[in-house]
Amino acid sequence: MFSGFMVNAWEAATIVAVVAGVVGFFTVLRGSAFAAHALPNGAFAGAAGASLIGVNVIVGLGVFALLGAVTIGGLGRRARQDVATALAIVMMLGLGALFLSMTTEYAPEIYSLLFGEVLGVSSTELLPTAAIALVCIAAVLVLYRPLLLSSVMPDAAQARGINDRHMEIGFLIVIALTTTMAVPVVGSLLIFSLLIGPPAAARSFTNRPLNAVGLSVAFALGTVWSAIALSFVSNLPIGFFVGAISASSYAVGRTWVAGRQARPAPP
Repeated sequence: MFSGFMVNAWEAATIVAVVAGVVGFFTVLRGSAFAAHALPNGAFAGAAGASLIGVNVIVGLGVFALLGAVTIGGLGRRARQDVATALAIVMMLGLGALFLSMTTEYAPEIYSLLFGEVLGVSSTELLPTAAIALVCIAAVLVLYRPLLLSSVMPDAAQARGINDRHMEIGFLIVIALTTTMAVPVVGSLLIFSLLIGPPAAARSFTNRPLNAVGLSVAFALGTVWSAIALSFVSNLPIGFFVGAISASSYAVGRTWVAGRQARPAPP
């Protein structure tokens, strides 16, 4: 389980989980789940186009993810960007369908980009994955205070001179970079699970931002590590375990909240 190609799988999944835990906290806090779902699926079209013209898939992913982020942030408004998000994903998926119709040699890549191929990560892919991950973490560290303030108290943020539109576009670009890093490893469908499930569960246990970020990372790591181990011993798809464990962690978090609310208040 810890030898040969499995070492690359553990390392790549760990990198993705750490970034997903950090970025996912703000995704849940800002109510950007739809955008976090749209960007990976839309960026999939970029990978299809890149494969069609013989360019590195990561380049296609990055270009389409960044274009989608700027489009959603530029056309939408805070808390009412669902229409812009829907239009962006429809346009990108339409382009993806066009690119796929122009080739007959894309079936294996379709499956790996949708559901991930963490067991097929090569040593040469670890370096760009780690580099993009460092950029994502650095961006969150730079934006942390204004991003947190604009997420929980947008009026106070504007009073302090924080431009909410710029902050929204900046955060969507961070999600786009996360998508570029994670899709080749866990797939466009599963990165959404990691961006939402563990962070949402973490917020159920604490309201303190730093504690919630730490819990989110811990839950994301536990999810991908458990998924790899269970897939190895059962020979079932990793994606099934990632989705199931992410959903279960959120269910446990909501059960914890319900249990605390049901307790009688102390006299």
